[in-house]
Amino acid sequence: METRMLLGLAIGIIVMIVLVMKTKTHTFIALLFAALITALFGGMAPTDAISAIQSGFGSTLQSTGIIIGLGVMMGGILEKSGAAERLAYSFIKLVGKRREEWALGVTGWVLSIPVFADSAIVMFAPLCKAMSRVTGKSVIALALSLACGLQLTHCLVPPTPGPLTAAGMLNVDVGMMILMGAAVSIPMLLVIIPYCKRVGKKIYQIPQEDGTFDRKEFKEEYLKTLDDLDKLIGEKNLPKLGVSLAPIVVPLIMIFAKTVMNLTSLKSGIVFNIIELIGSPIVALAVGTTLAVYGLVKSLPNDKVIGIMNDSIKDTGIIMLITGAGGSLGNVIKVSGIGDVLGQTVIAWSIPAILIPFVIAALMRIALGSATVAITTAASLTAPLLAVLGVNPVLLALSCCVGAISFSYFNDSGFWVFNGMFGLSDIKDQVKCKTAVSLIMAGVGLVELIAISFVF
Repeated sequence: METRMLLGLAIGIIVMIVLVMKTKTHTFIALLFAALITALFGGMAPTDAISAIQSGFGSTLQSTGIIIGLGVMMGGILEKSGAAERLAYSFIKLVGKRREEWALGVTGWVLSIPVFADSAIVMFAPLCKAMSRVTGKSVIALALSLACGLQLTHCLVPPTPGPLTAAGMLNVDVGMMILMGAAVSIPMLLVIIPYCKRVGKKIYQIPQEDGTFDRKEFKEEYLKTLDDLDKLIGEKNLPKLGVSLAPIVVPLIMIFAKTVMNLTSLKSGIVFNIIELIGSPIVALAVGTTLAVYGLVKSLPNDKVIGIMNDSIKDTGIIMLITGAGGSLGNVIKVSGIGDVLGQTVIAWSIPAILIPFVIAALMRIALGSATVAITTAASLTAPLLAVLGVNPVLLALSCCVGAISFSYFNDSGFWVFNGMFGLSDIKDQVKCKTAVSLIMAGVGLVELIAISFVF
């Protein structure tokens, strides 16, 4: 039975890849076929399979759909008003020319500690696109650098849910988990940013004002020299920095306030309820979109403002459909029990103790798509083995987290959010970006863990 379930997963994924690459089948439909094949091979009854597909689709969009919608509306206003371009020039002036990828990687590394990674990608997409237009650098290099920074701290540094749960299950001090997680993530970031820059030259595309992407072969002459940025900002009559920043910074502060409060003993009362409410990404982004409207385009007629937001959201329908279908595949694997089979199979292998949580988490990430679920599953299966493995619990917790980074692909909502936001439709390009960087970062992290295990 276990062999059949694992074979079903493999067949489902292979069928999906063949359909997308070799036929005219849309990715959305291919994902649904993959989920259905996996469910039926996994031993689920047809009615249960359909139910799992529907519930997985709905639960995924429940957490990401509204955020994507609000984010792209806000982004449309930031772009059409010139605010995104104003932010791009200010950002370049702050960090220096030709260092934009590093700056965005570090920005993502910091932001993902209080902010959900998918939310941050949506919020910062206008900045990445504007920076691409004004510098001549591929939006892929810029956005991928941001995404890598976001992914690292999302998976390694509490108080994000995954590493916080791993620390609790394996009896690791949260402060130690923060220090070690941050320390392990830094070499991973240092290695991955050069890759992002390189892949940006291979997939060289610049976002256009109409929402499309101009793709061509990279040449050094496309990179723009920005000499007097202050003069350039004045000549273009761009919005002031404060009102341009507010739609992004205010939601970040609101979300961060909720994160900080959850680390305190305050768990009830009116203050708690207010911060819980305004710190929700949905409310925070709604506030950010409202600030964008009244701070940046309040002089425009109502119908034109609504038109900007409507135009911005037109292309998100397919992003949401594909993201939801990826959730369907992940839920099928979870409900059918394939994920549990993968975990128990790894525990029976004769491999070094430090690798057990890593491999379980990696397989869970492949199977279920969610890094947080992968970390939680790996920690729950590793916890009963603490006394037997004889490895420092901190390292085991980190091994769960590093393994969960390892494979972002078709059933990962962040995979589709990134591809949709930045115009990646070819499956080969998609794998070169989010999938490849996740594998590289996990590989670097694994080398670190093995090296540290010789010391501790």
